[in-house]
Amino acid sequence: MIKKNIFTISLLATVTLFGAACTANKHNDMDSAEANVSTPKNIIMVVADGMGPAYTTAYRLYKDDPSTPMIELTALDAFLIGTAQTYPASISGYVTDSAASATALAAGIKTYNGAIGLDVDKQSVESVLQRAKKLGKRTGVAVTSQIVHATPAAYVAHNESRRNYNDIADSFLDDRINDKNVVDVMLGGGWSYFIRDDRNLVEEFKTLGYQYAASYTDLLSLPKGKPTLGLFADVGLPKALDDVNPHRLSVLTESAISHLENVNGYFLLVEASQVDWAGHANDIASAMGEMEDLEQTIKMLKSYVDQHPDTLVVLTADHSTGGLTIGADGDYRWSPEFIQNMKASVTVMSERIIDSEDMTLYVEDVFGFALNEDEKNIISGISSSMDMRERENILKSLLDKRTNTGWTTSGHTGVDVEVYAFGAGAQAFAGNLNNIDIAKKIFTFLGDAE
Repeated sequence: MIKKNIFTISLLATVTLFGAACTANKHNDMDSAEANVSTPKNIIMVVADGMGPAYTTAYRLYKDDPSTPMIELTALDAFLIGTAQTYPASISGYVTDSAASATALAAGIKTYNGAIGLDVDKQSVESVLQRAKKLGKRTGVAVTSQIVHATPAAYVAHNESRRNYNDIADSFLDDRINDKNVVDVMLGGGWSYFIRDDRNLVEEFKTLGYQYAASYTDLLSLPKGKPTLGLFADVGLPKALDDVNPHRLSVLTESAISHLENVNGYFLLVEASQVDWAGHANDIASAMGEMEDLEQTIKMLKSYVDQHPDTLVVLTADHSTGGLTIGADGDYRWSPEFIQNMKASVTVMSERIIDSEDMTLYVEDVFGFALNEDEKNIISGISSSMDMRERENILKSLLDKRTNTGWTTSGHTGVDVEVYAFGAGAQAFAGNLNNIDIAKKIFTFLGDAE
């Protein structure tokens, strides 16, 4: 592997992570139709849950071509425009959870950890999605978690606890704005919260004129431009590494847009939900798989905006998860090549390894590299008496040592996160923002509802 020039790497990191002003100038100089549109008709808000700066840097290195002297930029890098502070209301300290941060991004207020669309006094607050609905725009959510998870829930519902999944699911159906359902298109996981012993929300949505899809194939065959509910897993979707389509977020996003397009415009929330889940699990391979799905989604959205310059896309994270470090234990090295050929997640591997004829050969095949003797000895110690979590941790630890990846926590951290934007009105998001400013700026674009 050809070593990179240290100065080049340092300069690139400085430009991509802290060069918001330069990026802003780049956007100002863009000779495109979008530069002539200041107020968007369509707004697409993308939340990469858990994606702190270390994830975007790691992904750039993961995708790098080592035969070239420079580290290639990703599709995200061109649209870096600023950063956002993530802290919640003071009652919850300095480190946010997804519910409080999503409420900040959705409604422009700080609240306590766990709150869904409520302020610190547990009073309902209006989200940008709800405002868009009041203004006659179509609304949608496309996520890789269950659609009642914290981030999409904060844009749609109001609940004192993010854990009240059944109640939140009921809100998706029962709440009304101008006598209409709040969300026109809902795509993601979570059928276990919609098809319950006490209530079948899927059937109730059908009676209201929604078309339903239970698979990606079904979704792609549905007529366009209609209210749509698509639930593709009992809870969250399979990890990108394990899904039948590793770019499932891109598929869901493109499909959502096709059902939302109309003369009045739309608001769409897109969430790359499982960057966060990979961070909680300290699973570097899954994290990079989710980042690749996100990049494909951004590429698709950029092509869309090129054809629809009245559309704004904003991408940020609600917080960072896991305390990911690129390098660990005093070793100035990170080796992503050991996760670039993964055929399945360590979660799936931990389920299947016991039934394999030869555990070492199975791991080598799925990892895509030969194990050394120490690693073979570790794998040979895996047994059926171990629970799945223990087997999974062994596999993750092996990959962390090979790549020299570090983690500081299984929870969230309080660092600022990056903000990316392109399309109509993108320059409004330049600089170091508070996360509540993102919602406030979107409210300004939407205008007041009568």
